[in-house]
Amino acid sequence: MHKHFFSLVGESGSQTETLLQSGSRKMSRSELTLEVEDLATRLQKLGLRCIALYADNGIDWIVTDLACQLTDIRITPIPLFFTDTQIKHAISSSGADALITDQRSFTEYFDVVLTPAQDQRATGGAGLFLLDPDRSAFLPEGTQKITFTSGTTGTPKGVCLSTVQQLTVARAIESVIAVDRPIHLCVLPLSTLLENIAGLYAPLLAGGTIVAPPLADLGLTGSSELDIRKLLACIEQHQPNSMILVPEILNALTLAAESGWRPPSSLQFVAVGGARVAGRLLHRARQAGLPAFEGYGLSESGSVVSLNVPGADRVGSVGRPLPHVDVQIEDGEIVVTGTEFLGYANQPHTWGSGPVATGDIGRIDDDGFIFVNGRAKNQLITSFGRNVSPEWVESELIAGPLLQQAIVFGDARPFCVALLYPREVSTSDEEITAWINKTNQRLPDYAHLDDWYRLPEPMASRDGLTTENGRPKRALIQQKYSSEINRMYEIKLEACSL
Repeated sequence: MHKHFFSLVGESGSQTETLLQSGSRKMSRSELTLEVEDLATRLQKLGLRCIALYADNGIDWIVTDLACQLTDIRITPIPLFFTDTQIKHAISSSGADALITDQRSFTEYFDVVLTPAQDQRATGGAGLFLLDPDRSAFLPEGTQKITFTSGTTGTPKGVCLSTVQQLTVARAIESVIAVDRPIHLCVLPLSTLLENIAGLYAPLLAGGTIVAPPLADLGLTGSSELDIRKLLACIEQHQPNSMILVPEILNALTLAAESGWRPPSSLQFVAVGGARVAGRLLHRARQAGLPAFEGYGLSESGSVVSLNVPGADRVGSVGRPLPHVDVQIEDGEIVVTGTEFLGYANQPHTWGSGPVATGDIGRIDDDGFIFVNGRAKNQLITSFGRNVSPEWVESELIAGPLLQQAIVFGDARPFCVALLYPREVSTSDEEITAWINKTNQRLPDYAHLDDWYRLPEPMASRDGLTTENGRPKRALIQQKYSSEINRMYEIKLEACSL
């Protein structure tokens, strides 16, 4: 596997030039090579097969990822915003026999046996802990990375990828963006496959420098909280050539630019993905000096499928397919062929299943640009790029004795809201608020309800808002209560801006 590692860090060029930077810590090409090889040797001596990586953005994260790639040890990156349940699920279903983490509180509150390795040092400030897998993972041959998305339910699937698949996608991204030796600022978590592939591997292949500050330095906490002042200061400090953003962060930067902030002239390419991007936002961003281009992808296809780029750009589309993939429309659904994932962890019926049916409805125009029109199912994607199944949140809300009906919305919005109807007319608003707060504690923060509206009467099939068996007709409900839904967002966003 050495050839893959050296294709990323480069076998030629300056060995002393800064390749990675995180805070005040810098690392040259030669230093990175030594650090990665040292960690790889220690991991091999321990006989480890799969590493769970639960760490903040930074050099430690990158060194661990590359060391696992060098040795062909499987790695399972775990997002910091996952709940305890989701973390346990990721560790268990991947069969991880070791954990590398820089989250010291994690070792204190997490309910799992953590045995410090005889050599406790992983890299930098991260520690290495041995795990006792409760079962062996059943994985497709060639699995090197198991990536978990935010998930449409509390137990997201583990997408299995090979090293070749990851680097094939990275090379395709690097070739179409064509920014030589970029300074790339990692804004999204590296545990997100999109930042891992397009924000780490692709810039490295282009001979670039990776700037990966801790997420708190960027003003990011949880999965959807942003301190825009910290992010602006970080961009000003590092003067990046490229970034990857979700729509909500692009919107925040655009608002800042429209209010007087000047984006650095160094910016050449800002990729936007993870959720639907409004064409109006892209126009505003570009007018404000942010060279924003929308892309599209999914973990099952190695993160990126298509991308708008300078010279091949159509606002409203998600761009043309990358060189290594073929995209077709089958019965209205977007289907992707090329570097398909190996399958889902512990689901052998999905292994080698061929083309990826995305679940997205779309079309391709005569010039090859892909347009995504919506989800085949009810899954919503917040403007922070987090996948949420409304049925999941609704089931939590009506699990108790208080609520009879709950309909959740939040697609392309910064947070979720709900239309609610109580079981008893006498139930007070204060009781409902208390129940929502309690429910939110059981959900990851990207699925929290930030506001709600009390329906004047229950929805029923007689008024066309539900099926005969009580399933909500979401489009009709959203249409009828559009004013109430929009008002919840207006009130909340106005409060946040004060």
